[in-house]
Amino acid sequence: MAGSCRTLIPMLPAQARATPDWQQPWPLLVAILAGLAHTLSFAPTPYGGWLEIATLTWFYTLIAYRRTLCATLVSACAFGFSHFASGVFWLYISMHVYGGMPAIIALTALILFALYLAAWPTLAAALWYFCSATRSDIMAAPPSIHWRSSLAFASAWALSEWLRGVILTGFPWLASGYAQVAGPFAGYAAVIGVYGVGWLLAFNAALIGQMLIAAFKRGKWVLSAPLIIFVTCITGGSAATKVAWTNPAPHAPLTVRLLQGNVQQEIKFEQQGVDMAIALYQELITAQPADLIITPETGIPVLEQDIPESFAYTIRDFADKTGSAIIFGAAGATLTPTGPVDLTNSLFGVTPRSPILYRYDKHHLVPFGEFIPWGFHWFVALMKIPLGDFARGPAIQQPFFVGAQPLALNICYEDIFGEEIARTLRQTPIPAGILVNATNLAWFGDTIALDQHLQIAQMRALETGRPVLRATNTGATAIIGYDGRVEKKLTTFSIGSLEARVQGRVGVTPYITYGNMPVLVVSLLLLAIFAAQRIKMLYIR
Repeated sequence: MAGSCRTLIPMLPAQARATPDWQQPWPLLVAILAGLAHTLSFAPTPYGGWLEIATLTWFYTLIAYRRTLCATLVSACAFGFSHFASGVFWLYISMHVYGGMPAIIALTALILFALYLAAWPTLAAALWYFCSATRSDIMAAPPSIHWRSSLAFASAWALSEWLRGVILTGFPWLASGYAQVAGPFAGYAAVIGVYGVGWLLAFNAALIGQMLIAAFKRGKWVLSAPLIIFVTCITGGSAATKVAWTNPAPHAPLTVRLLQGNVQQEIKFEQQGVDMAIALYQELITAQPADLIITPETGIPVLEQDIPESFAYTIRDFADKTGSAIIFGAAGATLTPTGPVDLTNSLFGVTPRSPILYRYDKHHLVPFGEFIPWGFHWFVALMKIPLGDFARGPAIQQPFFVGAQPLALNICYEDIFGEEIARTLRQTPIPAGILVNATNLAWFGDTIALDQHLQIAQMRALETGRPVLRATNTGATAIIGYDGRVEKKLTTFSIGSLEARVQGRVGVTPYITYGNMPVLVVSLLLLAIFAAQRIKMLYIR
């Protein structure tokens, strides 16, 4: 094992030695395997948080060994492409199986989207390459730890993940911090959020990677600093999980019932499916009273104005007689003489003995599914997706009250944007004590999308210190405690009602107060300092 890493080069075939660094096949294969392993770090893999430390260490070590910028970027792109193509392959199911798009077009769309997502880890590698210590410094003898390289990698990684979550309306799915909801860094989520957790993860991965590089090239282990920091971070994360940032609300716990109808996506918006869904949810709602009863997103798959009177009267009468508050999903619209306009994906709340119907309109819409980007109407026309162009609800909407307990509602995709949920809690006069997510993931079939989305909801509970209620069409319908643990869950692809007593919370976590600002400020400041130093060094040369 001793000797310079350059001794690897003579071991390769003569043809490989003559091949430019970025064209050599073996680093690409290693990068692809690392990307696939990174996908396995996320749900439903148990202990994925520990696996993710290994895969990010793998990624850092890989790009640190590349000799040129071009080779570094190619490896990063291969890593990102294999990770995202395998991690969001369920989009193909949505487009082809349920959307009716021709297979070749759906596959092409998935490949192009994975390439776009791969641009973000590639950007992280480019920033790291420019801002970190030079490769000759990292590989130099005697072996040592280069803090600048580790800090630059963590900052570039966190910044690129944040940019992926905001550019072009954002797609923060599979942000690295999500794999840590049951991992060693979970305790930091309430303080620095999912991107801050990703920063810590990348920092430790870089330190471990440098330790491995030093051991490989010199046959010596540089143990002290990396291991001390790694153990300190893990110990701190464990201790942080015991900090109660929020407290039980003074109100009594709510009895809740979360409904899962398992309505087949193929018929959901056909008349047969509409009639079946309305009858099914009327039966499930009125089966038993509770303080709060919730249906999934578009559980009633019609416009608000087209809800049958028999359903409306039955639900109102049940609410008044039993004292049950009911939240159901349907499409909203503004009526005009020419017909309904400004369609919205909405949740409606019925309060006992109150004539006022609460309404929440989805704010963060899904591109192509709920709004059509300019120039892509032809693409959406290839899919059989009804109501493909919705109006956007306000960014901040008032909570729904069940007695004295306020609830913050969001619909499906919205709960992957932690900053927006934190902003709602931060800017409402009475912050909600319980988060409610109504969703329909039937578009993605029996895939890892269901487990991944549940993992995202667990991170929202950790960040806000509040329980999360998830009512879904096919799964995973679940009750998540304020500590991020899944307390109860229905079997996926079954019809049922999940019942529990849920205690609201009061107080705010540091993440609610500051959002993503701390990790962004630290990352940008460090990268700016390192970039200025590198530019100065190049200028002097």
